[in-house]
Amino acid sequence: MKTTTPFAALLLALLMVSCRESQPQESILPAGFELRAGDVVFRRGGSMMSRSVVALDAHGRYSHVGIVVDSSGHKMVIHAVPGEPDFAGDEDRVKMDAPERFFSSVNAIVGEVCRPADSLSAAHAAQEALRIYRRHVLFDHDYDADDTTRMYCTEVVALAYERAGVALLPAEPHHINIPGLHVDCYFPSDLYDSGLLVSVGQFHR
Repeated sequence: MKTTTPFAALLLALLMVSCRESQPQESILPAGFELRAGDVVFRRGGSMMSRSVVALDAHGRYSHVGIVVDSSGHKMVIHAVPGEPDFAGDEDRVKMDAPERFFSSVNAIVGEVCRPADSLSAAHAAQEALRIYRRHVLFDHDYDADDTTRMYCTEVVALAYERAGVALLPAEPHHINIPGLHVDCYFPSDLYDSGLLVSVGQFHR
């Protein structure tokens, strides 16, 4: 991948980032909604960035994705996102947030929870996602799916499930070729359209 201009850098940011939240406000996740480890959670915000991500993706409906894990008895969401620091100087990285923060109205106007039929694979994928998080993996601003030392949102979920024996991504990535930006990547919609996930809840702001 090559980025040679500030314009290209901006377009790359638009590629996978739904928005840059500061602190969560209210959550669009319905109260009492039961999440399970391995659930794949999607969101789309109302920002220009989120709309641009969806516009770049021919099948786009969501601009960001994460995976639910069980952390010390609490359901949390692991996801890779830039521009959402937890403290001053915090690097863009794979994060673990409460579902209410992931689905904060600051960065989500619609959301959906999808679940695989195989609960054992889902639990295994959740454990793999925890391992990725505990490695303190930084965000992949190059969107290079061949390099797992850094990761973007779709890559985290896909790799967790791949290590659980479930292939959620198509064989070929999308080829983004616009002035100043050439990148091969996968979108959240590739996970959504895998045919291996079933929607268990949709909601909106």
